[in-house]
Amino acid sequence: EVKLMESGGGSVQAGGSLRLSCVASLFQYRTYCMAWFRQAPGKEREGVASIDTYLTTTYAGSVKGRFTISRDNAENTLYLQMNSLKPEDTAMYYCAADGAPYYGLDPRGYNYWGQGTQVTVSS
Repeated sequence: EVKLMESGGGSVQAGGSLRLSCVASLFQYRTYCMAWFRQAPGKEREGVASIDTYLTTTYAGSVKGRFTISRDNAENTLYLQMNSLKPEDTAMYYCAADGAPYYGLDPRGYNYWGQGTQVTVSS
């Protein structure tokens, strides 16, 4: 059974930082493309950052320069370092995974999803 478990969410003030983690129970994790998505109340799910098997990364324009996605294939773990957080970053953050090809920030390209971790940024 594929399982993605996010952690690291919380409440911070604007300008603060958080680091999200996602541990994946995936056989041959290194062969999977991984991504972070988020969904705020009343809004559609949007792609935040993604990383493929060659460590190529893609970022949403709204987070570029503030967020960094990375992966540790030895630990089957995906990370999202979030700096300079803004109130508009408040959302439930989800980890997603799928095999090649790489779909970047298109949620239709990912079949495996975690339960999410809440990030709340206050002004």
